[in-house]
Amino acid sequence: MELFYDLHIHSCLSPCGDDDMTPANIAGMAAVKGLDVIAVTDHNSCRNCEAAIEAGKEYGVLVIPGMEICTAEEVHAVCLFPGLSEAMDFDRMVYRSLPPVKNRQDIFGKQQIYDCKDQICGEEEILLINACQISFDHIWNMVRERGGVMFPAHIDKNAHSLISNLGFIPPDSQFGTVELKDMGKLHELRRTHPYLERCRIINNSDAHYLQDMKEPERTIAVKEKRAAAVIEALL
Repeated sequence: MELFYDLHIHSCLSPCGDDDMTPANIAGMAAVKGLDVIAVTDHNSCRNCEAAIEAGKEYGVLVIPGMEICTAEEVHAVCLFPGLSEAMDFDRMVYRSLPPVKNRQDIFGKQQIYDCKDQICGEEEILLINACQISFDHIWNMVRERGGVMFPAHIDKNAHSLISNLGFIPPDSQFGTVELKDMGKLHELRRTHPYLERCRIINNSDAHYLQDMKEPERTIAVKEKRAAAVIEALL
């Protein structure tokens, strides 16, 4: 089974996410665009995933709970989970490792939490875009212990990517999927970083605005339309 995907989307819980990026709006836009599976991956938080999953059921879109974690090295990585309980367990661990710096809405933007009726039910006070205290080399095992998968985000970007921040791909890495923003850079990246030869390459939107969500361009082959099957395909 081939599914059109976009596995890196920010809701209005991310301070850099537009206020229109509510869980229901995201699921609705995915349906309009013809996407089969999406992942809501806010910065260092999974707390809008439940509402997004419920909205996805209404629109016939599979929503995978996830997070874009910012590691201690300020490397961004996308973490996806088979269910909400695993995602929220990871969420609690990451939240405890964040610095206690309060968000400044006037500088960074709102951090809105939505319920399953797509109504605001809270707002996160701690700034979510800071680096947590968890290092990149620990993320893989922490995510796998919860049945999930991790892949480095936008490795071709000049900031907050594995290559830009570390300068190399650790040879003992275990991830088998990486995300590129610009697929035109793949050949050169494979030449300079041979580890990528063994990796599945995916292309997501990293959308912070509804109009930036992916068109149905690329597919992922899965055994069935379930979060666990998508995670298995990305291992």
